[in-house]
Amino acid sequence: MADLATPSSKVQALPVTHPENFPVASWLCPPALRPSIAAIYAFARAADDIADEGEKNAADRLAMLQVFRLALHNTTSAKDIHPEIFMPLQQVIADKALPVGLLDDLLKAFEQDVTATAQGRGYPDMPALLQYCELSANPVGRLLLHLYGVSDHLSLVQSDAICSALQLINFWQDLSEDIPRGRYYLPQDQAAKLPSAELIESLCQHARDLMMTGAPLVHTVPGRAGWELRLVVQGGLRIIEKVRNLGPQAMHIRPHLRPWDIALMFWRSLWM
Repeated sequence: MADLATPSSKVQALPVTHPENFPVASWLCPPALRPSIAAIYAFARAADDIADEGEKNAADRLAMLQVFRLALHNTTSAKDIHPEIFMPLQQVIADKALPVGLLDDLLKAFEQDVTATAQGRGYPDMPALLQYCELSANPVGRLLLHLYGVSDHLSLVQSDAICSALQLINFWQDLSEDIPRGRYYLPQDQAAKLPSAELIESLCQHARDLMMTGAPLVHTVPGRAGWELRLVVQGGLRIIEKVRNLGPQAMHIRPHLRPWDIALMFWRSLWM
């Protein structure tokens, strides 16, 4: 168990064990920030798993997320509730003055997921989906900008655009897995009136446009972190290309990034 007096650089967060399409505390990230980013990731990943993995019912999932909220807001509880997650996280919160409200927003998003899935409820339109992204994705970007010392209004807006685009791209990538599990992220108004091919094309174009709105942020984020962000942006754009190429088959096939895609992403990142 870590001591709260231990510097965050010495705290060991849980390793990144889930496969990810986009870099998480990668070798491009500034080494001094890797423990902080890993601690945030471990918290978000574990809470996300509570929301949608395993066979627990909605009431149990919501109760477990509430326990996470208690540990997030109470350093004493952090010593007893999943200390492998919350001791490193509490150290980062203390060392970096991390905005706890942004972490709580992630829990709100996971709770929303649990409730929506239990009720078989989707999202009526794109604005409703983007409101969800404000809780589920945008806080992550703002937390990272906080660690990088970037806080101007334009950068925050661009970060929100990138993160919302990544969340939407993740939805469109996972259609073949989410729909059979009763998780509906397709905007209902478009799904009701557009043929499948037009629907996928429209969704992909919207996500791409949103990503490009935020892409100039790569020139603001300093040093190695800016280069990692270039790969994040290019990873999202590459996935959306694959979804677009699949068209209606994206409802049944989940696209993946392959080694040659990584090489292409590196090449494209050089020209941003």
